[in-house]
Parts: sequence; structure tokens; C-alpha cells
Amino acid sequence: MDPAKIIAQLKGRVPSIMGHENFRKSAVLVPLIEVGSETHILFEVRSLNMRSQPGDICFPGGRIDQEDKDPRQCSIRETTEELGISGDDIRDVIPLDYVVNDLGRIIYPFVGKITRPERIIPSEAEVEEVFTVPLSYFLDTNPETYKVNFQVSPEDDFPYHLIVGGEDYNWQVRHINELFYQYDGKVIWGLTAKILTHFISLIKNDEKTS
Repeated sequence: MDPAKIIAQLKGRVPSIMGHENFRKSAVLVPLIEVGSETHILFEVRSLNMRSQPGDICFPGGRIDQEDKDPRQCSIRETTEELGISGDDIRDVIPLDYVVNDLGRIIYPFVGKITRPERIIPSEAEVEEVFTVPLSYFLDTNPETYKVNFQVSPEDDFPYHLIVGGEDYNWQVRHINELFYQYDGKVIWGLTAKILTHFISLIKNDEKTS
């Protein structure tokens, strides 16, 4: 195949994430509600009966299903299922930056307003409890940051003879920053804290430029 034919075949292609078809895709919603005259963010505590991360604090959300038109619709559907509200109770759903990690996951976060929080009836199967934190707390509070190091550990049959350096190859040790917020006895960390910090940074940047 000559170069001209290759270029013609690929011309106009829109790039995506390599291997995205094999990634597990989820969507979450950062729910804003009004408490009195103050804006709060709503969080869920995952049911203690859940197989994955029981008792962890999270935003409403879950895996994107085939019937979901797009990640935005998934975030709304999951929120209605977990909080027992209707789609009409969720307004102004706006995308945040999505997250891609090395464990084969893509998470699409959104922010939106729950207009009638008094209608919330959490799903007992998925939600242990819900609580809110004033937005002002996160605007005024930086998260605690701790490093988690990753160690490379090839399997026993790894073909060291195929790489320069063999068994003495200098693997690069990586780390991630885990973020923690503590409020009224609740600990918000992990992906939830990462999405939250990103959301807060967008608000602060907008305030600086306005």
C-alpha cells in the first residue's frame, strides 16, 4: 500500500482515546442544591451492602448503559434512580472534564442543579444516606494531599531478554496524589475528591477572569 493511499484512507479522521472501546465508561453528577439561601453540594454514602466500595462517599452515577443516548443522559438517569427523583427535577446539566485512568476506565462528570431536593428518597439498595456540604466550605478549604506510589511487578514469564537492560531495566516508579476533604465527620476522597477539586478550580478560575 503506497503512502498516498494510506493518507487518503485516514484523511478527515477524528482522533479519540486509543482503545476506548475496551474501557469501562461511567458518568456522575455533581448535584447542586439550595439550602436556605446558600448553595450546597449533595453527596451519597454508598450502601454497606454494595459489593464495590461499600460506605464510601460519592456522587450519584454509574456505568453507561446501551440505552443511554450519551454520558449526560446516563448521569441524569443514575441520579434519578439513586435519589428517587424525576429527570424534571434536574436542571442545567453541564459537562466537566472527563477522567481517563490506567485501570481502563473513563468517567464523565457533570454538574447540575436539583430543583426540588425535598423530593429525594434515596434508593435503599444503593444509598446508605445522603448529606450536603456548603459550597463555600470547598471554596475556602484546600484538600489534604498524600502520595500513593505504584511499583512495577512483571509476571514470572516476562520476556526480559527482549528489552534493553533485561532484568535490570530501570522501571519508572509512578505515583498519584490522593486528595482528602474532611467535613463534619465525613471523609471525601478518591475519585470524588478529584472531580470535586476540578469543579472548584473551574469556579475559582472563572471568578479571577470575571
